[in-house]
Amino acid sequence: MTIMTVPPAAANPSGNTNPGRYAGVDTHRDTHHVAVVDELGRTVADRQFVATNTGYRQIVDFLHDHGPVLAVGVEGTGSYGAELARILAAAGVTVIEVMRANRQHRRLKGKSDPLDAEQAALTVAAGRATVVPKQRDGLVESLRILLAERTSATKARTAVLNQIHALLITAPGDVRTDFHRYHGQKLMDVLARTRPGPGDDPDQLARASLKRLAGRHRVLTEEITVLDDQLAQIAARLNPALLATHGVGPVVAATLLATVGDNPDRIATQAQFAGLCGVAPIPASSGRTHRHRLSRGGNRQANHALHRIVLIRMRFREPRTMAYFARRRAEGLADRDIIRCLKRHIANEVFALLTHPPADPLPGPLLRRQRQALGIRLTDAARTLEVPYQRLRRLEPGTRTDPDLVHRCQHWLEETDQQRLKTA
Repeated sequence: MTIMTVPPAAANPSGNTNPGRYAGVDTHRDTHHVAVVDELGRTVADRQFVATNTGYRQIVDFLHDHGPVLAVGVEGTGSYGAELARILAAAGVTVIEVMRANRQHRRLKGKSDPLDAEQAALTVAAGRATVVPKQRDGLVESLRILLAERTSATKARTAVLNQIHALLITAPGDVRTDFHRYHGQKLMDVLARTRPGPGDDPDQLARASLKRLAGRHRVLTEEITVLDDQLAQIAARLNPALLATHGVGPVVAATLLATVGDNPDRIATQAQFAGLCGVAPIPASSGRTHRHRLSRGGNRQANHALHRIVLIRMRFREPRTMAYFARRRAEGLADRDIIRCLKRHIANEVFALLTHPPADPLPGPLLRRQRQALGIRLTDAARTLEVPYQRLRRLEPGTRTDPDLVHRCQHWLEETDQQRLKTA
């Protein structure tokens, strides 16, 4: 019997001497370290670059020299790696967001810039990192910048307001008596108009300090108003349907838009968006116990925005929200659990508006033209439809959407038009 020895198959039968490779980048403030690995996880090359525009171009050339690179894992795409991620995406490179190396790997292998870059590349090659980072080159990035400024201004104004109230509590008796009957914005206006006298006694210094704090409060309020106007203008350009949704204002709309970034298509499903916003319950079952626990992760600003939508709809007794509350209360759920469920439903609604905004214009302006053509005043229309005047006033310019009210208005205007044609 003849025994034939079959030679082992070639590692690369296609003959391609330079198959697809993966890269990882460990980002820092001044330097970025890049490592390239092959399809088997072996390090091909690594090099350190300065974190400047020249260094970013050198990184692109470095990747092309050791390519084709299928994907690049970048640490810190929201901080030190933000500009690098923008440049790599513009160069046609697939960028994947990579978290820091796990503690077990660092304990066994150690930590250094080359090791962290290599680990980032291996994470992408193994398919453990699949998150596409947010693009930061459009109007949504402008919203993020404005939101960050508004957050700091809001916190500063709150600190000023707390300091004013604390000073009024401990101020001399005459100061407390003079301003005790004022509250809110009226208190700020009165304090700003005061004219403290000269002197360094506690009474006069307290009055002078309160006047300066009130002036600081006014400046911060004016700054927040300007920021809100800018947020509203940009949000209306990006997604007018989202801004017109009941319970969504400029800040909430900007927060939700900034959550998904300039590339909302990177979020494929409603479940992914719910997990991103921290409203997707996490399984916590074991054995015969089947339950879910509340998610404490996700983007907390987006979670807070969804919570505000629920509260506003509850406050103004939005019909769908109140019907859902009544049905779930009848099932024995507590209000807090119902709010959690509503946040998930609203997340699904918001996800549809973010990823597939309606191309059709909002019906509000069309209703206003029909009403004006019939010579009907807005107050008369609100009285006939038995709805609050403000609700109808916000519907017509497109700042709010209400499908039920739109249907009622269209039906009523058509009937009115037909009746006038018959009597003419």
